[in-house]
Amino acid sequence: MCGITGAMFWDDTPAARAKEVVQAMTAALAHRGPDGSGVEICAERGQDDAPATVVLGHRRLAIIDLSPRGAQPMTSEARTISFNGEFYNFADVRAELAAGGHQFETASDTEVILHAFDAWGLDAVERMRGMFAFALWDGRRHTLHLVRDRLGIKPLYIWQSDRVLLFASEIRALLASGLVPRRLNRRAVDRFLAYQTVPTPETLVQGVRMLEPASFISVSTPGHLRSRTYWDLFPARDELEDIPAAEARARVHELLRQSARLHLVSDVPVALFLSGGIDSTALAALVRQLEIVPRTVSISFPGTPYDEGPIAREVAAALGTDHVDVPLTEADLLRQLPDALAAVDHPSGAGINTFVVSQAVRALDIKVAWSGLGGDEFFGGYPSFARMSEIASWRRVWKFSPTSVRTLAATAVRQVSGSIAAEKTAALLESDGSVAEVHPVMRQLFPASQRQALLGRAAMREATAAGDPYVDRLRPAGERASRAGLMSLVSYAEAGSYMHDVLLRDTDQMSMRHGLEVRVPLLDHKLVEALMRMPDTVKQAAAGRSKPLLVDSLGTTLPRACTDRPKRGFLMPFEPWMRGELREFCAARLGDDGLAGRGIVDGAVVDGLWQSFLNHEKRTTWSRLWALVALDAWLEATGVTG
Repeated sequence: MCGITGAMFWDDTPAARAKEVVQAMTAALAHRGPDGSGVEICAERGQDDAPATVVLGHRRLAIIDLSPRGAQPMTSEARTISFNGEFYNFADVRAELAAGGHQFETASDTEVILHAFDAWGLDAVERMRGMFAFALWDGRRHTLHLVRDRLGIKPLYIWQSDRVLLFASEIRALLASGLVPRRLNRRAVDRFLAYQTVPTPETLVQGVRMLEPASFISVSTPGHLRSRTYWDLFPARDELEDIPAAEARARVHELLRQSARLHLVSDVPVALFLSGGIDSTALAALVRQLEIVPRTVSISFPGTPYDEGPIAREVAAALGTDHVDVPLTEADLLRQLPDALAAVDHPSGAGINTFVVSQAVRALDIKVAWSGLGGDEFFGGYPSFARMSEIASWRRVWKFSPTSVRTLAATAVRQVSGSIAAEKTAALLESDGSVAEVHPVMRQLFPASQRQALLGRAAMREATAAGDPYVDRLRPAGERASRAGLMSLVSYAEAGSYMHDVLLRDTDQMSMRHGLEVRVPLLDHKLVEALMRMPDTVKQAAAGRSKPLLVDSLGTTLPRACTDRPKRGFLMPFEPWMRGELREFCAARLGDDGLAGRGIVDGAVVDGLWQSFLNHEKRTTWSRLWALVALDAWLEATGVTG
């Protein structure tokens, strides 16, 4: 796990100046790689017929092959790579390559990628199981390849002008180049207010985009980028397996064990985040089944209603793990908030909890930790699965209702109540009832009426004309996978929106701020491929049960402290804080010296929302105000302006 940077100049910029740019970008990512750094000029324009000057940079967090031989950028023959992530099955691929005559000088997974490209070209990516984003310069073909893993676990951002292409693991590195204008993407502000993030590929910085998951771009001709998608959750041919429940459980169990073994590959110790919930407990149980005693870590908040420490300790005792409990007070959390906001590379309405947990775990001298992220998305843990099932039954009725009738009903709902729930109900009535139109509504933070009040009619007309990126992505997916079960369709929607654009982005930027690698075994692509093809009947939860396929596939009963309790995430008491200890801080961020004075949103509307929240009005929740606070903090930290 590391940080990567790089540049490709097509003009007459001297190689020394190009290297200075990449050095500045790489220095901005020092937190991602405290174990070393490197910057290398791979090609100079005009020399050896090179069409461009290419420079790669790297910050190293040493996890596999801790020796200096594993340093990057790494070169083999005429290829140079800067790699971020983990290639878990590299030993198997290495053995295959060695049998074909390839010779290796290191024990690193990075070198295996170089040899794999020599053997199979870009098809080598399809052999990789892991999380990764990397840049590979092919000096033989004068081509730069930028590649990202299937589910988008590791980020890669790109900015291009008519003379240079820049790329990096974080936006802050692109801004540190001095070449990227700190200009706000005004259209993306509407997306941020709607979804507490900006849907990929756009970002809040004008011209900066995120490379899509499961894709790569290749650049050889100056300024011309060729892109290709090499994988999708829904395969090209629509396959829905008619599989008995017992066989489904056995298959999932085997894939979970495969994923566990692969995610344990490391030259440093691996720990597990343990909250006491089903996902993290299932991972701990998996490791115990491999006859390994895992080190588990939980964060507790003694004396508070959101303390999960006792449950985590009970689960750890039942499974026999080597458990560490890290107690924190509310004062500890409040002290960390300024640093957490400063750590944000691209804002969201969440992420503070990941910062807190990561800092506590890294303080234990742990470099690698497992997370249960992905369990809710692919085993049906979110309320969206049940809600979408209910809406699917309504759809049988309303698809026969004239549009005018549904529009009239939606108008009536809005007039009766001005609540967020009423606004969403009205939007659902106006939809066609499909996952493509319904799921984005369920995930919206600020409804359309509030976004229009904040941004103005002109901005909303522009945003509406551009379409909703999640609707545009989900509609063709639903058509392509016409036989997929409803749960698989919702999994696709969750994975491509909230999981990718909020959870994975936050996990990466907040954990790597502390030099901590977070691995996500439940997002092994072989496992999720199998789950997406299984019918709903083997994944659906009976009354009172959560994620039965995950629980039952383990073959052992998980501790009741885990399975019998209601689902809840790692909660922090923002609502009382924002009316108490954080009130002055939030008011400053939202006032004339903060967001209201930046000319981006209507200050009077922001103040109205703030006063509504302070008055305990149900129509204004803390999460909406906190998203605005986070946006202002990010704008100030980055110097991005409208």
